[in-house]
Amino acid sequence: MLTRQDRTVANCLEILEDIAPLGLRHIGFKDVGVDEPVLRKLAAGIKALGAVSYLEVVATSPDAALSSARMGATLRVDRLLGGTQVAETLELLASTGVKYYPFPGVPVGHPTALGGDAARVEADCRKFMALGCAGVDLLAYRATDAEPIELVRAARHGCGQGTLICAGAVDSAARIAALRDAGADAFTVGSAAIDGTFAPGAGGVVAQLREIMRCV
Repeated sequence: MLTRQDRTVANCLEILEDIAPLGLRHIGFKDVGVDEPVLRKLAAGIKALGAVSYLEVVATSPDAALSSARMGATLRVDRLLGGTQVAETLELLASTGVKYYPFPGVPVGHPTALGGDAARVEADCRKFMALGCAGVDLLAYRATDAEPIELVRAARHGCGQGTLICAGAVDSAARIAALRDAGADAFTVGSAAIDGTFAPGAGGVVAQLREIMRCV
């Protein structure tokens, strides 16, 4: 994710150019941090690299979240992450081909924290899959009411064959391994790569991403 602290970074286009030789196949950004013209260039640039594009919604109010969903459709991203207005968002995306992965639990604030226990997360995941979502976007390591890996296991049960993406504070090889072992299909990394804290001393964002790719 070309993001820091749940915001798309101002130099996202430059970073995208720098990381192009890595051959990443999944690249995303947030709905806030830069203006729409930059988001348009960013989405097009990701597609030009042959990568799957992601927009993650961090807005928590219903109106703002739906506005961000419309932005995702306009930008023609491949996958929309986040948000909680699930039925309405699915309706907006119905004819676009965009796959949707909402937040289970109770996302609050910005940067977003996650309220809700394992039972709530599992129930939300079952409901979202029944509505037709492709999977969920779980803020496991942003949890305030439960142990993160407990939520991952609950989400795995609730998702069934859907895709379980874990986002937020995935900042070490140990956390990636824990997510994998608990049943997560995918994860996102933003701040830890851009700030150089995933692998301290390894170098800038390109070196950080190489370390992350080695973990995978």
